[in-house]
Amino acid sequence: MHPNPNFRKADTVQNIGFARNRGFGTLSVNGDDGPLISHVPFLISGDGSTVEAHLVRSNPILKQLGNGVGAILAVTSADAYVSPDWYGIDDQVPTWNYVAVHMRGTLVQLTQDELPGHLERLSEQFEQQLLPKQMWKMDKVDTSALERLMRMIVPVRLKITDIDGTWKLGQNKPENARIAAANGIANHGIGAETAEIAILMRKSPC
Repeated sequence: MHPNPNFRKADTVQNIGFARNRGFGTLSVNGDDGPLISHVPFLISGDGSTVEAHLVRSNPILKQLGNGVGAILAVTSADAYVSPDWYGIDDQVPTWNYVAVHMRGTLVQLTQDELPGHLERLSEQFEQQLLPKQMWKMDKVDTSALERLMRMIVPVRLKITDIDGTWKLGQNKPENARIAAANGIANHGIGAETAEIAILMRKSPC
């Protein structure tokens, strides 16, 4: 997380909301030979205390779990390079604006009988975002084919103990400079989802 307190004023509700809406992140634990990383879609519980996900059975992260292991789930979305020319003020340097939320806690493996419910909730979360498209349901898959596929994946849960967020949106600049940089990003941006980061910068940042 960025050390500048200007970028770390978002509260837990805002950080959880960002992660929940994104629904995709980078899960990491310490392995025997160094960090292990996996990119996973996920669900956050209604009270924001846990994260549900699943891993392919051959994923080396599963070998580290035992009775639970410390883990971090990093969630990012929009980001953009910021040219100092866009600020309209002197003596600036290039930077990169972004939003990131880290959720730390204990990762445990769940039983296989918890997998169908997890998959149903996970697909429903994303299918609802496609409405009015008719929602896909698991019963559209042949039972034997579904059982075969489910044997290949394992459900896991992260019990969240700490949440930290960086919303680096130019809050450390004068408002006119921040808006000018947002306009530069919107018109000439380099990065992921530059239109979204420009919108966030134009708002009154947290």
